Amino acid sequence: MLKSLTAGIRGLSTRKYTLPGFKPRGLEEFFENGQSLPKDQPKTGRAWRAAELRNKSWEDLQKLWIVLLKERNLLASQKAEASKNKIPLQHFSNTSRIIKCRQSMARIKTVLNERRLAYEKAIRLTKHSRYLEYKNSLQIQSPQAAIETNTTTTEPPISKLSEAFETSLKIEPTHTKA
Repeated sequence: MLKSLTAGIRGLSTRKYTLPGFKPRGLEEFFENGQSLPKDQPKTGRAWRAAELRNKSWEDLQKLWIVLLKERNLLASQKAEASKNKIPLQHFSNTSRIIKCRQSMARIKTVLNERRLAYEKAIRLTKHSRYLEYKNSLQIQSPQAAIETNTTTTEPPISKLSEAFETSLKIEPTHTKA
C-alpha cells in the first residue's frame, strides 16, 4: 500500500514515469520509461523562476541541479537517437523541454551568484567595521585634548594601521560544504 502511494513521488524530477514500479538506474536514466524514443511527448511544466529558487536551501538547489542535469542528458540522448533514426523534428521535438532545463539551470547559477555576492559584501562590511573599531582603539588622544594639555599626539601611519589590522583579523568562511 505504501509503495503504491509513494510510486508517484520521484523527488524534484520534472519527468513523470508512466510505467508502474520503473526506477531508472545507470544508463537507463538516459531513456524515458526504458525507451530510447517515447511514443508520446509528455506534458511538462514550466521552468523554475528565480524567485522560487531564492527560497530554496543550498541542498535543495544542489539536488535540483543534478535532476536538471540528468534531464538535459536524457533529452540530449533522445535528440541524438532521433537524428540517428532520421526522425524529422516535426514528429519528435523536445526543444521546449531543453530550453526549460537550460533556463532553470541558468537561474540556479544566478541565485547562487547573488548569494556569493551578498556573502562577500557582508565580509567586506565586517572587515571595514572592525578596521574602524581597531583604528579608534589605537588613537591615544583627540587633537583637541592634545592642544589643551600641550602635548602632541602622533597617530601611526595608515599603512601601519592597515598591516596591523590585517594581521590581527582573519575571517574564515562559515560554510563547510564546497
